[in-house]
Amino acid sequence: MPAKWLKDAVFYEIYPQSFKDTNADGIGDLNGIVEKLDYIQSLGCNALWINPCYDSPFRDAGYDVRDYKKVAARYGTNEDLYRLFDEAHRRGIRVLLDLVPGHTSEEHAWFRASQSADQPNAYTNRYIWTNNWFCGSRGLNYIAGEAERASAYIVNFFKCQPALNYGFNRVEEPWQLPMDHPDCVATREAMKDVMRFWLSHGCDGFRVDMANSLVKYDDENKSGTSAIWKNVRAMLDEEFPEAALVAEWSCPSQALRAGYDMDFCLNNDDTGYSTLMRDYQGGGEDDSYFRKDAPARDINRFLKVYTRWYEDTKDLGYISLLTCNHDTVRPRFSLDIDELKLAYAFLFTMPGVPFLYYGDEIGMRYLDLPTKEGGYQRTGSRTPMQWDGSKNLGFSAGEAASLYLPVDPAADAPTVAAQEGDPDSLLNFTRKLLALRHAHADLQADAPFAVVSAEPNAPFVWRRGKLLLAVNPFGQARTVKCPAAGMTPVFTHGAAKVNADGIELGPQSFIVLE
Repeated sequence: MPAKWLKDAVFYEIYPQSFKDTNADGIGDLNGIVEKLDYIQSLGCNALWINPCYDSPFRDAGYDVRDYKKVAARYGTNEDLYRLFDEAHRRGIRVLLDLVPGHTSEEHAWFRASQSADQPNAYTNRYIWTNNWFCGSRGLNYIAGEAERASAYIVNFFKCQPALNYGFNRVEEPWQLPMDHPDCVATREAMKDVMRFWLSHGCDGFRVDMANSLVKYDDENKSGTSAIWKNVRAMLDEEFPEAALVAEWSCPSQALRAGYDMDFCLNNDDTGYSTLMRDYQGGGEDDSYFRKDAPARDINRFLKVYTRWYEDTKDLGYISLLTCNHDTVRPRFSLDIDELKLAYAFLFTMPGVPFLYYGDEIGMRYLDLPTKEGGYQRTGSRTPMQWDGSKNLGFSAGEAASLYLPVDPAADAPTVAAQEGDPDSLLNFTRKLLALRHAHADLQADAPFAVVSAEPNAPFVWRRGKLLLAVNPFGQARTVKCPAAGMTPVFTHGAAKVNADGIELGPQSFIVLE
């Protein structure tokens, strides 16, 4: 069963290099996160996910780990991270770190030992090496000519990220080791050791990068990779029973059965997430559900996948919906502030454990920027947090040229300070939504969910326990026939009320009835 504290958890994702700089070097740091914990708490977020803050060459923004047990100097020290854990816990805020189990940097000490051309050592098979230098294998990317060994090594992502060796579920070549090979088991145990290290210092769990990719040539059910995570889960249940895991898997039916507490619904082609709010660049007409003027829309493009997942996994763990993350285009890319309010009303009142990406609470824009640290088109969603109207929008006292990425140059760039005193701002609307969620057990992670009305080109009505919710993203008033007589509003945005036949929903409105 999921960690108990997740029932009422709302996560805030922080990209540390872009959140708050306290030493004027242009890069966010751990002390900056500590400085803003009261702000995070004021949002209604009681948990954090911090993107990788480990020692790294930063060719993939920290997802190329050089030392799993050492904080990168640009963020501070291990002691700074321990202090962050303590300060967060004093405020009732849990902290997840980003675990990158599938690969390391090519500069990691394990890889330096593994590539040695000398006698075999404890790390010879810590990574996947072919038996020659000029080819890889079916479906696997490889790099040759970069190591001392007369072999090529398999990579998971960029050239700088050699894949750790958890074995093959189906062995096809002499150099491919089975999952139960002692060297593959040693890889798993080494990653468990990394997890123990941070959990013993106050970490509350991990978001796991590419969680479904450990075992190569796995079957369609990911049974090999799932077996590894079940083994990890058994360790956590015994040693750290309140530790939480959220998977970058986007298949809850597999991830939650593998021992995860949560799995993200990501913007994969088969999830329907992108039909809610367009989260990619490209041409074509935008008919996402929360666009008020979309020519055609259908919430069922999302629900057909989501409800199947929900029914299959509701007793196992949670599906996590998110405003966006460091890999996706910000929702402000396609939605205006009024549209964002309705999208958030939906996201934060659905089942599971929601995630709010830093800056989405004020409607930060996606910026079209050159790639930075392997970000490519993702770079535009990783810009500095916009705190106020001061230098560098309050992110850093350093010079503009030193900033990790430029701040939004627009005269109307949204800031926290500008929205604090405006009761109608997106910031304060987000606070009201999260307060509503915390105040009603029927809006929290495990409360029952049922679709009441989901007709194409129509408002969406759903039930959470004894609560009835309805959202009308259209620019015109709509009436939905449903059993709502005698129910009382507990939250209303826009013009919405109960009538004899159901619910009258004004343009771009949302209502919660009890």
